[in-house]
Amino acid sequence: MSPADFTRRSLQGAVDLGARKQALEAQARREAAAQAGPGGAPAASAAPGGATVIDVTDATFATEVIERSMRTPVILDLWATWCQPCKQLSPILEKLAAEAGGRWVLAKVDVDASPQVAGALQVQSIPTVLAVFQGQAVTGFQGALPEQQVRQWLDQLLTALAQYLPPEPEPGQERPEEAAGPPVDPDLLAAEQAVESGDLDAAAAAYERLLARSPADPDAKIGLAGVGLVRRTQDLDPAAVLRRAAGDPADVEAQIQAADIEMLGGRVEEAFDRLVKAVRRTAGDDRDRVRRHLLGLFETLPSDDPLVAKARRGLASALF
Repeated sequence: MSPADFTRRSLQGAVDLGARKQALEAQARREAAAQAGPGGAPAASAAPGGATVIDVTDATFATEVIERSMRTPVILDLWATWCQPCKQLSPILEKLAAEAGGRWVLAKVDVDASPQVAGALQVQSIPTVLAVFQGQAVTGFQGALPEQQVRQWLDQLLTALAQYLPPEPEPGQERPEEAAGPPVDPDLLAAEQAVESGDLDAAAAAYERLLARSPADPDAKIGLAGVGLVRRTQDLDPAAVLRRAAGDPADVEAQIQAADIEMLGGRVEEAFDRLVKAVRRTAGDDRDRVRRHLLGLFETLPSDDPLVAKARRGLASALF
């Protein structure tokens, strides 16, 4: 197999190994959303009376934003009366909300009148726009963008959420009720899509954005580790690496590269065993390098994976 062929295959390997828990959960979410019938979830709603723009205060934020976002995306417009850029951006958002017809709701928050909301969201400058879906602030921007850029941002957001939102109604039909699905993070969806399309940089950036908001998120940790695995191997000739590792067990670099290739090929236990044996054979800096690399490979799988547990026991035995 040529290096190019291996590179093309490696992204699938990253999904299978580095993010298999994430991929399975994403598939479950998609299936749940697809199977939910029109009568199986709360109806998608905008604001009372069909309005698509609402004013929100400290007292109404939980109901009008958090609860509403469980059914419908809510776009927060954080503004103030003295803010000139806000006066440029707010009419654009209101226009686009009206065009959306309830597909999402614009919630306007005067930061001077609602200091608790501004503080909780750590608003540092205005205008600030945040998208809230299923109780989480998932993405946003600062400053007064032109209408075209705001449209693009909204399009990207709704594309990421498309499988969890009801289809657009036919002309003359009422909007169907929304399918209920587990909470979803657009950055996680963006990362999954980037992995599938082979865009490693975009996938890593999406995982890093998610980790910046939720440092303990297991899906983002697994996914980012999987992207790192692909990056390390994309320029390798797997056959040559495996021959070199077989011919010289003392070649630490070859053993590490061979373990990465085995991981991407689905040979998880072989990869772990290879590095545990390398730990036994080495000492000093070489041993520490192999140990740290093995710990990094553990991060490509769920922490409760039985192969990880077995390899951890083998590593402990090799070290002590």
